[in-house]
Amino acid sequence: MNKVILMGRLTRDPEVRYSQGEQATAIARYTLAVDRRFRRDNDQQTADFINCVAFGRSGEFAEKYFHKGTKIVVTGRIQTGSYTNQEGQKVYTTDVVVEEQEFAESKAASEGQGGGFQPAGRPEPSAAAPDGFMNIPDGIDEELPFN
Repeated sequence: MNKVILMGRLTRDPEVRYSQGEQATAIARYTLAVDRRFRRDNDQQTADFINCVAFGRSGEFAEKYFHKGTKIVVTGRIQTGSYTNQEGQKVYTTDVVVEEQEFAESKAASEGQGGGFQPAGRPEPSAAAPDGFMNIPDGIDEELPFN
């Protein structure tokens, strides 16, 4: 099985081109900065930069709505390839071919307004305890689907 799920921010606006022929197809390329969960000792990089490519309607959607800094979720598959550059050296590539893509935050939150949806009476995600679990306030347990 070849399945990838990523959440990150676009490092730049998508680069979109159209294939030639009767039925031109949009091909959008963008790079996602995906935060690493853990950092190794002496490792200064805290994100991986992953190249993505979206075809057809997904490419058109990316062209119209995505821009630098947008936080998105991508589902797709890894595809590897290679080509020979102008200097005659073989270059290996790895891309995520996008099958699904969607926004991961509200427009207001992505613009720095902090207006993301937060249900009333629920604690902010930043209220997590040091062990990584969020404390559930009293009186909410009847809303949970399990006890």
